[in-house]
Order: sequence, then structure tokens, then C-alpha cells
Amino acid sequence: MTSPEQPSEPTYAERVFRSPAAIAGGALLLALGAWIGIDAVVRGHGRTPWLALAGLLLAVPIVVAFTIRPAVFANDDRLRIRNPFRTVVLPWASVADVRAGYSSEVFTQGGAKFQLWAVPVSLRKRKRAARRQSQSAHDDPHSRTSVSADVNDSRARTADADHTVAGLRDQAERCASRPEAQGDPQVRWAYEVLAPALAGLVVLVILLATG
Repeated sequence: MTSPEQPSEPTYAERVFRSPAAIAGGALLLALGAWIGIDAVVRGHGRTPWLALAGLLLAVPIVVAFTIRPAVFANDDRLRIRNPFRTVVLPWASVADVRAGYSSEVFTQGGAKFQLWAVPVSLRKRKRAARRQSQSAHDDPHSRTSVSADVNDSRARTADADHTVAGLRDQAERCASRPEAQGDPQVRWAYEVLAPALAGLVVLVILLATG
């Protein structure tokens, strides 16, 4: 009896990258908007409750789109980018490069560019990491006693976005040859965000125009 074939390469769980600061800010804005909107609906008179409801219908999807929704999902087969108004699926073979300049971006073999909203670049953190790296090299350039210590210290001296982008770039190079990582980019509009926001905008415009 022959044993079942073993995979030639190990597979790893999907990694998820999000911005904790954006999520916290979005939650705060939603709580504030809910408090103001519900108060206007309960205590408002005349057209005020309807204006408040239309405003919430417009504002809530927009806040969610730019703060809570953005995420990057990476596994051995593909990179999935969830931006405010689009979801992009990129098999690793279609990825040409991943870079972090003033923003984090991924480039496809066909020349398309997509921003990684969930991996924001902080120039302040990057400058602080550069100062730590320079200071560490000046104070103690040869003191590493183990590989793990060197890796941990290297991560401490690299800005979060730069470290994430470097990891995604390495994964793209490592996984691009996998049969499961072949294919063309796929882009889908986030209608679950656009539809309610557009409906709220239309209702708000009608209410203001007929006031």
C-alpha cells in the first residue's frame, strides 16, 4: 500500500495585517456619530430626525470603509487587499514588487499599482527607527550573541510598515513559483460600502433640496 503523497512545500496559515490605530479611531468616530445621530432622532423635531438618519446612512459606511474595513491577507497562494472601496486578489505570480515609500504599495506584472491602506507608513516612526539603528551601530556594532537576538534587534530598528512590506516581498518571491499561486489579478468593487453611502447621499440631497 502506498502512502498518500506529502506536499512538497509546507503551507502556512494566512496572516492578517490591519492598522490598530485606524480601527480605534473608527470605533471612536462611530460611537460619537451614533450618540449624536440617535440623540437627533429621539429629540429632534420636524425634518431633523430624517436628516440625522440620512447623515448616518452616508457617514457610517464611509467611516467603516476608511478605518475598520482595510486589511491585507497573505497566504502561500495569494495576497488579498481589502481597501476602502475595492477588494483586490493577487496570486503571488502576478506580483512584481511590494514597496513602502510615502505609502505601502504593491505592483503587478502588468504594471498596475494598488495601495495597501491597512499598512500605513509613518515617517515619524521610520525616522525614529533609523535613529535607533544608527545609534545601535555606533554604540555596539559587534555584540550580537545569537541569531534570535539579532533578528529581534533588527525588527526593533525597523519601522512597522517597512518590516511588513519586506515580509510580503519575501513571501512573493518565495511563493511565486507555486502552482496554486498562478493566475491574474482580480478586482471587485465594495458595493456593500458604496450602495448604502450612495443611498444616504441621495436622501440627504433630496431632503436639503426640498427644505
